[in-house]
Formats: sequence, C-alpha cells, structure tokens
Amino acid sequence: MFIPPVVPELPLPKLPGLPTGPKFELGQVVATPAAIELLSQCAESALDIICRHACGDWGELDACDMRANTEALVSGARLMSAYTLLAAGSPKKVWVITDATGDDGRRLATTLLLPGDY
Repeated sequence: MFIPPVVPELPLPKLPGLPTGPKFELGQVVATPAAIELLSQCAESALDIICRHACGDWGELDACDMRANTEALVSGARLMSAYTLLAAGSPKKVWVITDATGDDGRRLATTLLLPGDY
C-alpha cells in the first residue's frame, strides 16, 4: 500500500532536535499495510518518522549499522533506521529502509515496514 510520496520540490518539515534538512534523496516513499496499521494504532505520523530517517536520526541501531549508514551517505548504498513505537502500551518496532539504485547516490525508494514484513 502506498503512502503519498514526498515531492522533491517540497522541503521536509523541520523537526525539533533534528538537523536542518534531509541528508539524501528518498526516492518513492511507500509503506506496508502492517506499518500503516501500526502507525494508526500509535497515532504516529509517517511523515515525522520519514523526516527523522531522512535527517540522519537512525533511531535504535547498533554501532555497526550506524557506521554502515554513515558510509552509505557517501557511497550511495542502502540506509536503514529503526524506531520503537507504543501500540496499546506494548513496544513495537518499525523500520525505514531507503534502497539505492546503484553506487551513484541515487535512491530508488524508501519503505516504512515492520521487521516481519522484510
């Protein structure tokens, strides 16, 4: 299921505590049905989560994955973020993955998904 793509001409909103703007292109932005359902249960905004990801707030990744993201900003490789949301008082993970088209820095798509959707 698709969520509205982020139009390149429109800047992503600035969120408190985040850098001033995105660090990379998102490509087409999509979400799985399970991720959309989780977001509705948590009253979370997909746009806020996508903005955090695009601005380099990788969420709850280990040091190795954060280092891989830092390198991917230069190499153009895949980027990933992980966040914990509360649904009915229970913590649930949501991932954001931006896939690359190659090593030229161009991004194919950004997907909001649950770990079980991968």
